[in-house]
Amino acid sequence: MSIQRMDNVLIVVDDLDAAVAFFVELGMELEGRMPIEGVWADRVTGLDGARQDIAMLRTPDGHSRLELTKFHTPKAISAVPANAPTNTLGIRRIMFAVDDIEDVLARLRILGAELVGEVQQFEDSYLLCYVRGPEGILIGLAEQLG
Repeated sequence: MSIQRMDNVLIVVDDLDAAVAFFVELGMELEGRMPIEGVWADRVTGLDGARQDIAMLRTPDGHSRLELTKFHTPKAISAVPANAPTNTLGIRRIMFAVDDIEDVLARLRILGAELVGEVQQFEDSYLLCYVRGPEGILIGLAEQLG
């Protein structure tokens, strides 16, 4: 076996508090927050003088984790370059399974989230939609039917 599991997904943000609030409202549990810096962090990220704050969140089942990172130095950049460095803002989409898609949408809208497109039914299996949250983070919601 080459891997044991997927440990976490990283999303770089400018407003760590807003991003944490969004994912906590979605139903994730905050494991903790801490600053990260030092030679080891520079070597791992390939960035000189990297100083960041991170928040680690986990799904209620404990199987998946999300790391939110606010870079203080070097400043985060937009995802314009073809070979973007480690501190590039954003990710394309993370899909979450939910019990009640309409309830989740209502709660996230209070935090400024916007529905992208429409809630749609896929065959007899799922209700699906995309939601844009803080900093343009795109998530998918999937409610299993039946």
